[in-house]
Amino acid sequence: MNQPDARTIECTDTQPQLVSFRQAFAFWFKLGFISFGGPAGQISLMHQELVVNRRWISERRFLHALNYCMLLPGPEAQQLATYIGWLMHRTWGGIVAGALFMLPSLLILIALSWVYIAFGNLPLVAGLFYGVKPAVTAIVAQAAYRIGSRALKNNALWGIAAASFVAIFALNVPFPAIVAGAAIIGYLGGRIAPDKFKAGGSHGKADKSFGPALIDDDTPTPEHARFRWGKLVKVVIVGGVLWAVPMGLLTAAYGWHHTLTQMGWFFTKAALLTFGGAYAVLPYVYQGAVGHYGWLTPTQMIDGLALGETTPGPLIMVVAFVGFVGGYVKVLFGPDSLFLAGAVAATLVTWFTFLPSFLFILAGGPLVESTHGDLKFTAPLTAITAAVVGVILNLALSFLYHVLWPQGFTGTFDWISAVIALTAAVALFRFKRNVIEVIVACATVGLILKILIL
Repeated sequence: MNQPDARTIECTDTQPQLVSFRQAFAFWFKLGFISFGGPAGQISLMHQELVVNRRWISERRFLHALNYCMLLPGPEAQQLATYIGWLMHRTWGGIVAGALFMLPSLLILIALSWVYIAFGNLPLVAGLFYGVKPAVTAIVAQAAYRIGSRALKNNALWGIAAASFVAIFALNVPFPAIVAGAAIIGYLGGRIAPDKFKAGGSHGKADKSFGPALIDDDTPTPEHARFRWGKLVKVVIVGGVLWAVPMGLLTAAYGWHHTLTQMGWFFTKAALLTFGGAYAVLPYVYQGAVGHYGWLTPTQMIDGLALGETTPGPLIMVVAFVGFVGGYVKVLFGPDSLFLAGAVAATLVTWFTFLPSFLFILAGGPLVESTHGDLKFTAPLTAITAAVVGVILNLALSFLYHVLWPQGFTGTFDWISAVIALTAAVALFRFKRNVIEVIVACATVGLILKILIL
């Protein structure tokens, strides 16, 4: 059946029917399997389904929730699903919505990671990833451009981006230190020159109506969504327990320096540094997982990002690939349990990465519902976003180096990969092709080249 278009719905005055928990469960389950396209595509899909087609929530309330999620570290699309699920069906509604948004991606990535690490040397798999690697390099460069064009609105922010690039490229400054430095600069700059730090953050004001919604502009805040100190303390305590118990068990069973324990601690920190979306945290994951811990190689990181781009769910689920490969190659449970080690590590990493996102929504949601005014990025977050541009550019150059000079600068220049990367960049920048199309096309080219030439 064809969905009515937005103009038809804008003229619709019928009140939508109440949505049961079972109906909501079915929708969130479906969304987890079709949420391709990164955060922008996922948010657009939720807007079309929840605001326009189903009218579960009004335009203004949807944007209000989205603006809050944009302020938080973590995957904003997954947090938005959690927020709306919580608003409609209390705590379990939020947990179900957020979990189903990422669960299909976790299961798919565990399966694909196993195929990749166990059969990656087969000509078929090797050929596919030969074409994918240069495409991913172009995709990361596009991400730097996309975020930069939105965030770098004046010379001050350009300066922060340039300084962050120099810091990580030339001085190898840790990503958390760059974030902290940018936040301090933004805080001070917001007081000294506030006009320089007003960029980004808000998704604008709602000026459209698609008819009455279940959660409308003037719908009173439901009882469970009202702020109470007791509820806030309870959520914080429960969240602390859910983090401390697995971390404590890992430490007691394996010791602090064991791979699984370090994965839990590392990805807890990563979850708190993802201001600006998944691409913002990739440099930190790259620094730690590749450079410090050696859980995977730079080439494997590029391949993992490709898998994350082509599966549904939040892009930050690439951390599941990192966990799987790290658990697998470290032979955590012995040579006869390689898949189990990878699957356990991937699941563990996902738990520690996403737990803060749920807590931010369940703890902060009532505060947000206490006012329906517009939310904006603060000056520190504006500066952090600017710094992220420089960091992502460094990541793109690192990927480019490993793709074009697989054996280092003393080795042979891979001109075929250079042509594929350039073609992918033209497709993304000039012809605005989507990421999945570019990856599939480049993978096909890589496979053909491996069979016929290489």
